[in-house]
Amino acid sequence: MTGHIVSKKVYFLVFGALLALTALTTGVAYLDLGKGNTVVALAIAVTKATLVALFFMHLRWSSGLLRLVLLAAFVWFAILVVLTLSDFLTRQWIPMPSGWQAQVQQKAKVPAANKAFTRSRSVSVSTPMVS
Repeated sequence: MTGHIVSKKVYFLVFGALLALTALTTGVAYLDLGKGNTVVALAIAVTKATLVALFFMHLRWSSGLLRLVLLAAFVWFAILVVLTLSDFLTRQWIPMPSGWQAQVQQKAKVPAANKAFTRSRSVSVSTPMVS
């Protein structure tokens, strides 16, 4: 069985492109693009994954059956992501207090009966009985 022979030049070009994309990912991480950081980082990651799959895994020169298997894997992944997001995005989240001060105030609220009991116990001093 013979496989497709790829020249070293193609491998080095793809390797250089992967290094450049990695440097671009690092550079973009230092920029404040807001929500765009995630979009740009994912776009670069998909590009790098595509280069690896096409050239290093030889999918560019493979048969149609292997491409169909790869497509099925991506469809399955998309189904899992959609199902996970449908669960996550439809939850009714309980709002949290705005800051740590509000949380401390909520924990400090003690019912009046407990305050009276605590106060009465702390004031009373027990004396040992002498017989």
